[in-house]
Amino acid sequence: MSHTLGVRQAQKQQSRRALLDAGLLLLEHQNLSSLGVREVTRTAGMSPAGFYRHFRDLDDLGVALVEESLASLHGMITAVLAGEGDAEQLIDRTVEVVARHVREHRAHVRFLARERHGGVQPVRAAITAELDAFTVEVAAALGTQEQSAAWSQADLRMLSGLYVEHLVSTAAAFLEAPGDQPEAEQRIAATARAQLRLISLGRLHWPTA
Repeated sequence: MSHTLGVRQAQKQQSRRALLDAGLLLLEHQNLSSLGVREVTRTAGMSPAGFYRHFRDLDDLGVALVEESLASLHGMITAVLAGEGDAEQLIDRTVEVVARHVREHRAHVRFLARERHGGVQPVRAAITAELDAFTVEVAAALGTQEQSAAWSQADLRMLSGLYVEHLVSTAAAFLEAPGDQPEAEQRIAATARAQLRLISLGRLHWPTA
């Protein structure tokens, strides 16, 4: 019995994965609001009825894609901020992490960039919630650094919000860089590093009392 349940669970996970992959593929060239269930299931090789065993509707699938798209970036950036090194090393590593993430997860980044300020409300809300959670994680990482010892929680949250917005806009910029023009990515990276230096310098001179 347990073997049968295990097989069924694996099949269920495979079906869900197929639907997520199909949705992400189709969303490369359109918004979620223009997508249809039949289109997704046809691409996934499933019947429309099979869709509803995994998701309530397309908004539900979109929310699942949001969670998947941002999960890996959370861990990478907080690990960079919590790591050893001076400000320049942390800045360089952060920009490298974002560039690598975009190269490895272009479809996810494109989906987030397109749906964040458009598309359907539940997905916009999910993106906002995930970025808010990201901001809290970054604030916690910044709070462990010596230069943040006297900072209030409100100021740490403001600073982390600046970092998160910068990283999101940098990811979007990397996404738009022509793949056949490496110098374009280099320019984006240089600008991103300069902007992070400006934030870092402002942080050193921010009043803490």
